[in-house]
Amino acid sequence: QVQLSETGGGLVEPGGSLRLSCVASGRTADSVGWFRQVPGKEREFVAAIRGAQGGNRIYYSDSVKGRFTMSRDNAKTTVYLEMNNLKPEDTAVYFCAGRQGAPILSMVRQPQAYTYWGQGTQVTVSS
Repeated sequence: QVQLSETGGGLVEPGGSLRLSCVASGRTADSVGWFRQVPGKEREFVAAIRGAQGGNRIYYSDSVKGRFTMSRDNAKTTVYLEMNNLKPEDTAVYFCAGRQGAPILSMVRQPQAYTYWGQGTQVTVSS
């Protein structure tokens, strides 16, 4: 069993930066994704690392590419999401999600590909 816990959310002005952390306990997850959700909308893919079976390749949504950077420590216990040049439309609850093994390529951006979920952390971008 994998337990995931996100930290690092908060209130930031447009153009500012935040770094989210996702800590795994129990077991580590091979593949980890970041998703975000606003009330009334579906959970949206942000970024994911596809695990050793997927070459540890990192994927980003078009809306965050070039502004967000996902990384993981060597022990695979903590995953980070560095968010720069934040925009009001980045406001959401951010969740990390994990699974064992790597999802097939066509599923890496889909929430249903992940087994374990954190409780989420609120990010608000506003002046």
